[in-house]
Amino acid sequence: MNENLHERAQRLLVESVVEGLRSADEAWLREHLAGCPDCALAAAATQNVLRALRTVPVNVPRDLAARTQLRVRLRAQQAPTAAGGSFWLWAVTAASWLLGVFSAPLVWRGFAWLGANFGLPKLALEFGFVLWWTVPPLLAAAIILHQKALTAEWSNKN
Repeated sequence: MNENLHERAQRLLVESVVEGLRSADEAWLREHLAGCPDCALAAAATQNVLRALRTVPVNVPRDLAARTQLRVRLRAQQAPTAAGGSFWLWAVTAASWLLGVFSAPLVWRGFAWLGANFGLPKLALEFGFVLWWTVPPLLAAAIILHQKALTAEWSNKN
């Protein structure tokens, strides 16, 4: 029999246990299991394992619900403090843009002076001017992303 049919049957077996199947897939699986002893054996083994797992007692601490509620409340209290920092981020970003716009003519004159006194090519001056404005925001974005990654890592550990 085609190997793809067996793979499909295995995938549908797993889906039937986890999330259920559409009626067409369920009918195909029943038909396949009726004609394929290997897949039928795998389906029976899966059902036996699930029955055995359901009989295993699971001991849950009595205070699990209370501890979970406490952790959820603590996390909810931390969330607004993390969002409050975004105001300062936006304020600093706006100030940076304003300083950039108002200081652009001075920076351009500085690069023109460098070109005139040191004989640098115009392309190098334009490239330097562009880098002057792009490197700081890229560094700031990298720092923010790194900080968010550290925060996410810390949150996952706790």
